[in-house]
Amino acid sequence: MLRGIHVPLVTPFDASGEVALDAVEKLAHRALDEGAAGLVALGTTGEVAALDPAERARVIEVCARVCAERQALLTVGVTGNDTRSTARALRELPEGVGTALVTVPYFLRPGERGVVAHFEALAEESPVPLVVYHIPYRTGQAVGAATLREIGAHPMVAGVKYAAGGIDQDAVDLLADLLEGFDVLGGDDVFVSPLLALGASGGILASAHFATRSFAELVDAWQAGDAAGARALGHRLARLSAALFTAPNPTVIKGVLHAEGLIPTPDVRLPLVPADPETVAAAHAVVRQEH
Repeated sequence: MLRGIHVPLVTPFDASGEVALDAVEKLAHRALDEGAAGLVALGTTGEVAALDPAERARVIEVCARVCAERQALLTVGVTGNDTRSTARALRELPEGVGTALVTVPYFLRPGERGVVAHFEALAEESPVPLVVYHIPYRTGQAVGAATLREIGAHPMVAGVKYAAGGIDQDAVDLLADLLEGFDVLGGDDVFVSPLLALGASGGILASAHFATRSFAELVDAWQAGDAAGARALGHRLARLSAALFTAPNPTVIKGVLHAEGLIPTPDVRLPLVPADPETVAAAHAVVRQEH
């Protein structure tokens, strides 16, 4: 279900600061044209915390329409650190959403027993399968391989976006004994190639706004057993990802998208501030090498 590359779209803003929905639609089609298996709306890359409810609804509407036209999977980010409000947000997801990317509860640090209880409660109420967003350097909550397997045993949990900041022992353990029907998607762009080598099924990668087809080819190469080809391609794409994450996400990506004429402004909303021109120019030079 979750195989391949899923692009977590930025939310472009126009010169007046409003969401540029026409640019959202163009980015969505472009990603799918270039080989993405699906789109993610309202992820961290989409600055979801800075959007009001009406803006979020409009972004989902555009992405759902594109994915329906293209028969692609739409995943929507659903963030919350309490179970009741997160469950309510899941119940309110509109038609056209295929899966929900749900962050491990942040700030509260409920312990792994609490994380299991949280996801089991959400899975019982969600109208769509869940993808656990495991990103401990943002949430402050560690989740081990055994806990992820326990959560993944629920039939309404489809997989995990694994973004632990590297390839740790839990990643090795999880992929060495993976549950059937529970997919692991790389979430740290620089480390996606080694995670694919271990058996991950794809990635949710902000870097794949660029070189989307190459990222898709990386998945195919590892799954076909072409280790030599995949290794070389993975190293090249890791350099691209590193260049795009030299300032807080998505500031560099937006800067390069704007430089490429793909979004109307490079603007982000506070507390984010735009990446400096030198950083954007350096990343743009790496992106151009992939054209």
